[in-house]
Amino acid sequence: MRTLAIETASEACSVALFEDGELLAHDNRVLGRGHAEALIPMIAALPEKGRADRILASLGPGSFTGVRIGVAAARALGFAWGALVLGYPTLALVAAQAMQRDPKPVTVCMNGGHGEWFVQSFDTGGALDPVRSLTPDAARAAGAKALIAGNRAQELAGLFDDAHEAMMLLPDAGAAMLLDTAHLTGDLSPIYGRAPDATPQKAQAGAISG
Repeated sequence: MRTLAIETASEACSVALFEDGELLAHDNRVLGRGHAEALIPMIAALPEKGRADRILASLGPGSFTGVRIGVAAARALGFAWGALVLGYPTLALVAAQAMQRDPKPVTVCMNGGHGEWFVQSFDTGGALDPVRSLTPDAARAAGAKALIAGNRAQELAGLFDDAHEAMMLLPDAGAAMLLDTAHLTGDLSPIYGRAPDATPQKAQAGAISG
């Protein structure tokens, strides 16, 4: 069975093609922006244009636009190929990458926008708490495991007086086979990790009329 993994939730954009769990091809680029323009050509450059029986797509939290791009591509390719499409939490992938290097509990800390960070802790059994969007002060008050991983790991580690190890990591589709199957879901709804910035028009209208 071939699996195509798509990761677009951070400043990195990556794709990977696996056959029976073994990596066939992989492309990982730190773009910042431009995922929409880069993703499909990256997939097309994979063997057999990335065609797979199963597609894994990152659900976030992270870049709202990036997540939407990845999920939309996965849905479209899944429909075209008759492939099974599943989603996974981005922070779980970062945790799996960290624990592959150092198999101990880890707190993942990723940029969340608006001055906040997405924070969640994991061990080999899975998530230890729900994902939260926290200010730096709130993240410090919440505490962290001795190992902190992610693109804001150094900042969080620096807030503690005692020693915390920081592991700078971005989510990488090439590590998708490290994910426990419990993290895979057929529900492709994005994981926001924080309330939407905009208030729905109906809610605004209700507030005005009330």
